[in-house]
Amino acid sequence: MSRAEPDFTIGIEEEYLLVDRESLALARAPDAMMQACAATLKGQFSPEFLECQIEIGTKVCAGVSEARDELKYLRSTVARIAAEHGLAPIAASCHPFSDWRDQHHTKKDRYNELHDDLAGVVQRLLICGCHVHVGIADKAMRIDLVNQLKYFLPHLLALSCSSPFWQGRDTGLSCYRLSVFDNLP
Repeated sequence: MSRAEPDFTIGIEEEYLLVDRESLALARAPDAMMQACAATLKGQFSPEFLECQIEIGTKVCAGVSEARDELKYLRSTVARIAAEHGLAPIAASCHPFSDWRDQHHTKKDRYNELHDDLAGVVQRLLICGCHVHVGIADKAMRIDLVNQLKYFLPHLLALSCSSPFWQGRDTGLSCYRLSVFDNLP
């Protein structure tokens, strides 16, 4: 007897750093680019904490293939609009050579509060992430899956640990991260 797959929904958010297409240095998103992305992507695009960061987010999707299609559209749209402004979005945990001291936070109430409350901690927050949200209606199934997920937490931590490079320096994690990927099935 085959077992039915569980019902779930999925939504994905991705944060990108914007770089100059020539120098690859971090770049502030021009207002015209932000307005074009916001108008085209209608609620699926927003600025992030730093002026060199942007975020996209899928709608709530019924499955992985729908989420993949959404991401393709969002990524290609942002890349096309950014290129019109001499920029490119990169999906990286952090920029390999830029200095956090040269970056400025986006002027937005929430970000102004973070900047004021967390001061030096948040000012060095030159990082981007990918957030995968999975909605599971069945409470017992949610608990069971989270309990099974505990086994994979060390693997997920290794994959999400600090960047192999920080401000142009090798952090010592580049070899470790590669070895983690080599051992995946």
